[in-house]
Amino acid sequence: MNDTEKRSGYGHILKYTGLFGTVQGINILVGLLRNKLIALLLGPAGMGLSSLLYSAMNFISQATNLGISFGAVRHVSEIADCGDPERIARFIKTVRAWTIVAALLGMFVCIALGPILSETVFSWGNHTLHFLLLSPAVAMLAVTGGETAILKGMRKLRPLAVIQLWSVVASLLISVPIYYFFGMAGVVPVIVLTTFAVMLLTVWYSFRLFPLRLRGARGVLGEGMGMIRLGVAFILAGIATSGAEMAVRAFLNVSADLSTVGLYNAAYVLTVSYAGMVFSAMETDYFPRLSAINHDRLQVNLTANRQIEVSLLIISPLLTALIVLLPVLIPLLYSGKFLPVLPVARAAVLGMYVRAVTLPMAYIVLAKGQSVTYLVLEITSAAAFVLLVMAGFTIGGLNGTGMAMFLNEVFYFILIFVYVSLRYRYRLSRQVLRYAAVHLVIGFSAFAITFSGLNALSLAGGLLLCAAGTAFSVYVLYKKTDVWEKLKKKFSKG
Repeated sequence: MNDTEKRSGYGHILKYTGLFGTVQGINILVGLLRNKLIALLLGPAGMGLSSLLYSAMNFISQATNLGISFGAVRHVSEIADCGDPERIARFIKTVRAWTIVAALLGMFVCIALGPILSETVFSWGNHTLHFLLLSPAVAMLAVTGGETAILKGMRKLRPLAVIQLWSVVASLLISVPIYYFFGMAGVVPVIVLTTFAVMLLTVWYSFRLFPLRLRGARGVLGEGMGMIRLGVAFILAGIATSGAEMAVRAFLNVSADLSTVGLYNAAYVLTVSYAGMVFSAMETDYFPRLSAINHDRLQVNLTANRQIEVSLLIISPLLTALIVLLPVLIPLLYSGKFLPVLPVARAAVLGMYVRAVTLPMAYIVLAKGQSVTYLVLEITSAAAFVLLVMAGFTIGGLNGTGMAMFLNEVFYFILIFVYVSLRYRYRLSRQVLRYAAVHLVIGFSAFAITFSGLNALSLAGGLLLCAAGTAFSVYVLYKKTDVWEKLKKKFSKG
């Protein structure tokens, strides 16, 4: 492989990681104001209730959506490459037909399991009515997932970005007035109305690009079985993850109170959710590329290692900055009531360094078509997460949950790395080990500095470490990609 091809490969990863990361970043920035206002209006207890209902709803949705949001993407994309309008239109009908089945199934399951979830998730009161009212939202999530899969498969990235942006804006405009006037009583209406707004936006764009055609829809369900089988393992793994999150929140609610759940959820959002803006490119760009070369061991190793390198180089400076600036960001994004979550969030941030290495390896298992193995690995990780958080909270209270989140990422890394090393002879490259060593030293140093308290000296030291990590990443990316040359040409023409 010549130097031009090598630089082009790194440039491709950087480009699409940056593209999808930017979309997620814009959504987060718009959502910051919403989180701040809701935190002030509801407080930790109200956010805890919202978190419990959201996690329960997402769990039911993932358990009943038949994997369409994942399985349809690959099938639609493959058919789109053939350039046959009739086949494309036919399969879009198939996706929409299965989406209706998933929507009805999700609504029925939410209604049927309402009494059980009320007893399991809450330790006080009867919340069956909440789940009954949330059942239409579960159906709407299925419709949104199907139409989003169509847009992804047809590579309509601009409409997807616009939908995501306006969805966050709609959520802000809907939630703030309702919470202002109704407080915690507005949690369920906000969830339903926000879900409806997102579905409406998605359907409007999707139907405009790919109009709804009912004629000739007979028999399409049978044509979608391959799509359903493909999505089952991925979605069952998602169920395990969502179930683990719901179990953790329920455990914290029963063992402590809603305020503890709200604090835990704030730490989760600050770390796992925000870090996800860098990881978002993997399912859309990295996974299809990896699947295409899954029979070539050397190419799989090369592709996975490059993805790890770029992910590490991009996310590590952001994580270091997050560790340093959390005492400022928490009151800014939420309120001073959420400051007790500081140690939890910092420990969880350390886990994101590990996740940047683990996720690209985990996708190797799916790319190889080992769906059952992938499912077993994910269920094992989810079970370990619940046990670690329960043990961490029992031993160290809320702060112990942060360390549990970090240890779970380490456990998941060991689990995945051992499997792909033994099964597929995967090896971490020297570059990955070198970059990981540099950024982990910087990250742990920033973490250690925080124990001295928030003062000018610790803040200056943390910012210096952040600058060092940023300079290192920029230098490596400059040497490995041709992005800078392209930018120079673009601005010189301007």
